[in-house]
This record gives sequence, C-alpha cells and structure tokens, in this order.
Amino acid sequence: MISALWSSVSGLNSTSTGLDVVSNNIANMNTTGYKTSRANFGDVLSQYVGTSDGQVGSGTIVSSISTFFTQGSLVTTGNTYDMAIDGEGFFVVKDPSTKVQEYSRSGNFTLDKSGYLVTSSGMRVQGYMASDVNATTSGTDNGVLTDIKVQSTIATSQATANVTTGVNLNSQASVISAAFTLDGNGDGVNNDPSNYNYSNTTTVYDSQGGSHEVTAYFTKVAANSWAVHYAYPAGNTTSSTGSSPTLTMASGTQTLTFNTSGKLLNDGATASSTTDPTIYFDFGSSVGNPEGIVFDYGKSINEGGTGVSGSTQLAESNQMLNSTQDGYAAGSVKAVTIGDDGTISATLSNGQIATLGQIVLARFNDNNGLTKLSGNLYAASKSSGNPIINIAKSDGLGRVVSGSLESSNVDLSSEFVNMITYQRAFEANSKGIQTINEMLQTLNTLKQG
Repeated sequence: MISALWSSVSGLNSTSTGLDVVSNNIANMNTTGYKTSRANFGDVLSQYVGTSDGQVGSGTIVSSISTFFTQGSLVTTGNTYDMAIDGEGFFVVKDPSTKVQEYSRSGNFTLDKSGYLVTSSGMRVQGYMASDVNATTSGTDNGVLTDIKVQSTIATSQATANVTTGVNLNSQASVISAAFTLDGNGDGVNNDPSNYNYSNTTTVYDSQGGSHEVTAYFTKVAANSWAVHYAYPAGNTTSSTGSSPTLTMASGTQTLTFNTSGKLLNDGATASSTTDPTIYFDFGSSVGNPEGIVFDYGKSINEGGTGVSGSTQLAESNQMLNSTQDGYAAGSVKAVTIGDDGTISATLSNGQIATLGQIVLARFNDNNGLTKLSGNLYAASKSSGNPIINIAKSDGLGRVVSGSLESSNVDLSSEFVNMITYQRAFEANSKGIQTINEMLQTLNTLKQG
C-alpha cells in the first residue's frame, strides 16, 4: 500500500506539472511568436511481483516537455519594422553589452535612438550591412554578420558618367554649312545659339550632386551626317538683357552618321570611329574638373548593333525618344521597405533606391533542443546543435514578411481539454491517496483490537 501511496503522489506531481504547462500556454496565447508546449508523461521503473511475468508500476513522471514549432498565423500591422517568419527559422539577435547571440520568432522590432534595429528588450537584430549584401546573393554566408543599422542620414551623390539618348533626326532637314555658334546676333554674349537643326536638354550632375542643364545641338552637316555640339550655362551669369544665361561650349563634339535606311552607323568622335567619345565639362573649381561624360545614342551598326536600338534618321519630325543618365543628387531616406528575403531598401529624396542591409535567419537541426529564455528568446545548446545562418528563402529557411507579426500557435480549445483532463486526473489521484489512507486506518484498528 505504501507503494500505491507514492504512485498516487507521483500522479499528483505530474498532473500539477501538466497544469503548469497548460496555464503557461494560455497565459502566452497573445505573446508574439510564442510556441505552445506539452508535458510528456512516462511511467516509473516497475517492480517484480512473484514471477518475472508480473510487474507493478511505481507511478509516473514528466519525462519531457515538448515545444511545437508549428507556424502561427500572420497578423498584418502595417508597421514596416514588424516582421514575421513564414516558414522555418529564427531571427538572430545579440545583446550589445555581452555580445551573446540568441534567437527569436518574435519580430516586433523598432529603431533605437542610434538607428539600430532592436527587439523590445534592446537586443540588436543581426544581418549584413550594404557592403556585404552583394556577397550573399549566391545563398551562402559570405558576408560579415553585424548589427543592422538603418541609416537616415544624407546619401552621397554620384556624378554623371554616362547619358543614353535615343533621338530621331529628320532625314529631310536641310544641310547647314555655316558654323555653329553660341553668339547668334554677334553682340558678344553667348546666349543665342544658331546654325543648328534641333536641340534637346538633359540634366546631369557634378561630383557634389549639383545639377546642370546640358543642351545638345544637332546640326546636319552632310547627307546622313550630323554634328552634335554640347553647351551649358556658365555659372549664374546672364546675357546683357538678363533674359538668358551665358552658355559655355563643352570640350569635344560628336558625329552621328546613318546609312541610307536611316539606321545609325556610328556615334563616335568622327565619321569613321566606332567608340563613343567623352565630352568634357567645366562645372567649377569646387567639383571634379573637368567632368567627362559619354553620350551614347544607341548601339550602332559599326559597334555590332542593329542601328535602330537607339537613334534613327527617318522622315519624321526631330524628337527625343528616350533619355537616361546615371548621376544623381544627394538625398535623404524618405521611406524604408523590407523584402521577403530580408533585404532592407530605402527610397531616397533624390528618387534613388538604396540597399541598406539584409536581415539573416537561423535554423537548427533540433528546435526542441533549444534552451528557452525570457523575452521570447532561445539559446543554442548541445542538443539543438549549432545554428545554420543564412539569408531568408535559402538553405531551408522561410521568408520574411514585413508589416506583419506571427501570432502564438496556442490552440485554446485544446488547452481547455487538457486542463479538464489534468483536473480529473488530479482528483482521481487524490481519491487514491484518500482510499489508501482509509485502508491504513483499518489496519491500525485491527491492531488495536
């Protein structure tokens, strides 16, 4: 009977532990990224009674507590820095003071005063900064893992080096024999260009991000041959009338030649050249000087192209078909987006899109081997194995969903059923103790008689 008493006591202890697990699950049903747990029961080593075929158990124990890492539902928040993992993996975070690396499914991140992406407890989210992002596109861990910092300062500018333009020049335009000039009326002020058939203007940028309006003047010098002159405002000076800025000629001209079908033969410095020339501009002593810009009018036949991919000479009006250039002014961060591969991109005030960094994820061979910590955190252990860290959507890792949070995977109805089951089991074990107590009292009465 003493053995039966201890068996009932073990039942009380085990069901109490099971109830602790259920209560913890219910308490965390609204905890972001929480994973439900379950108490696993096992019987205690049995003792032999009589022959080797007869065994009586000695009660029960909680052999383990399992955590179920099934996917929780995703709830949209609209906050860019709220992130959920759809699939396998954990966010990698690090304590900035102890440098201890830990892991979490909870992605309710914010930016601290220094611009670092942090958890609610101040742990810094880990990943690759912009200089290392390109190294990770192959899906391998080639970058240097570091604290993710979202920059909000002004981004540097980029001087224009290449301008790609597509134009159609009217094949029926008259040939102009007079030289091109910026002083059309002879008053000594270069503000009234003359002796050209067509012009268009492109904005380019110097090495400090300052914008400049460069005008290309197209002059038909012979059948199927055009000369291109480039002019731009000389500082802030204007003509004597104050109506137009004084212009400066760029150093270098360009020749466009076409075949009889109107296809571009070449756009070089001369009619026989096959490479685009570099045109030089003087934008002032405070910036890169001179600044060389290549104007590309399409892949000509002499360059191995079709001659119609950019510019043409057809019996249509002179017109610009398209124009792009690779320079831009300085800009500050206006908006931040996070892609499903964890790439953090910023839209700048100058219209550019800049990559700031990329968040990484980690997975383990045995998630149940992780050590649970407070604050929705886990630590690696010998049982879990070392973390396998890489970018999202690679190496078996899930995707990052910005603007959403992962709900807990607690099933409230199942927890209530477990609670009732543990309650009844506790009552039954209590009844067992009560019964054994009554039997012992009966034995004491027999002894007294």
